[in-house]
Amino acid sequence: MTKTADHAPAPSDPLVFITGASSGIGQALALRFYRTGYRLALVARRTQAVHDWAIQNQIAAGRYAVYSADVSVIDQIVAAGQSCIATQGVPDVVIASAGISHGIDTAEREDLDVMADIYATNCVGLAATFHPFIKAMRARRSGKLVGIASVTGIRGLPGHGAYCSSKAAVISYCESLRGEMRDANVQVITLLPGYIDTPMTAHDTYKRHFLLSPEQFAERACKAITAGVSYRVIPWQMGVTAKILRLLPNWLFDRILSGRARKPRKQH
Repeated sequence: MTKTADHAPAPSDPLVFITGASSGIGQALALRFYRTGYRLALVARRTQAVHDWAIQNQIAAGRYAVYSADVSVIDQIVAAGQSCIATQGVPDVVIASAGISHGIDTAEREDLDVMADIYATNCVGLAATFHPFIKAMRARRSGKLVGIASVTGIRGLPGHGAYCSSKAAVISYCESLRGEMRDANVQVITLLPGYIDTPMTAHDTYKRHFLLSPEQFAERACKAITAGVSYRVIPWQMGVTAKILRLLPNWLFDRILSGRARKPRKQH
C-alpha cells in the first residue's frame, strides 16, 4: 500500500473510499466528494497516476491516501480496505466504482477468459470492496455502500453478454445486500450510469445517447448518495429508455436491435 501523510488528517471530517480512482467515474467522484469536505481513500492499480492527479487538483496531502490494489484479486482489495480502516478509520461512504467492459463472442475460446475477468472485477470485486467494512458499519450503525452498476444491466444487448450480465448481477447483489443491511441502518445504494464519456467507452462504435461527462455524472451521483436513494439511473432519460425496453416483448426488442453495432472485443 502507498499513502500520503504529509499533514495530519482531520478525522472529524467524513471519509469516502473509492475504487477505480485513477480515471473516469472514480476520479470524478473523488474530486466531487473532496470539494464537499470529504477525506479520500483512493484505490487503484496505477497509484502514481492518482498521486499526479491529486497534485494537479491541489488535493491537500493530509486529506487523501492511495491504496494499491487490483479489485479482481480478492485478497488485494480486502487488504486495501483493512489498511484504510487502520490508517484513516471506517469510511462513511464506500463506492465500488472500478469496472471493465469488453464485447465478447461466445464462439471464441479466448473470450471466455475475458468474461471471467469482467465478472471478477465487476461482480466479485464489488462484493470484495464492501467486505472489509460490513462488520464495522454494522457495529457503528451507519454508513453507505454504493455499487456502480449500469443501465445496460437492465436488458441484454448483442455482443455485450459479459458486461450486461455482470451489471445485472451488481443490481441484484446490491438489492440483496440492501435488505441484509437494513436492520443495521447501513444504506446500500445502486447507481446505474448511462453513457459516460470515459476511456472505457471511448472505442465504442455505436451512438451514445444522452452522453454525460464524468464530472456531470459525479455531480448527480453525489446528490443521489447524499440523499440516500436506494436506486437511481443517471441521467434520468436513460432510465426511461431502459424501462421502455424492459417492457417490450422479446420479438420486438430483438427486431429493434437487429444489425446494431456490437461492442468491440478485447484485442488479444
